[in-house]
Amino acid sequence: MEQGASKPQAEFLIITKAKDLVKHTFLMTSEKRYPKKYRPLTERLHDRTLEIFECIQEANELELSDPRELAERQRLQKRALTLCKTVLFLIELSHERGCISVESCKHWSKYVLDVKYMTAKWKKQEKERHKPR
Repeated sequence: MEQGASKPQAEFLIITKAKDLVKHTFLMTSEKRYPKKYRPLTERLHDRTLEIFECIQEANELELSDPRELAERQRLQKRALTLCKTVLFLIELSHERGCISVESCKHWSKYVLDVKYMTAKWKKQEKERHKPR
């Protein structure tokens, strides 16, 4: 699935999805929806989605022929998955606090789940590919 894989791609799809998640998060966290008292919540949403993007971007740039870089890639993939779970909770919390509707919660969560599932698949495929024989 990485950028240098069999089919030439303009951009690794998971990176595009992670960018979409960041953009949607910034769109959703306007002051119109989130009163100032929820600024710590919006800052965490911004920081965590940006970190998801950074983990995926960095993991994709590592050299798989180097065992240390392969281990670092696996660590970054795991970190991205953990961050996805955190963002899903923060979105749920946003709904519980009345900042977003059920529909917005579902729509926004889909952005996160797309990245989460793609990252999990990427991680699993690489684990299989690099399994000691």
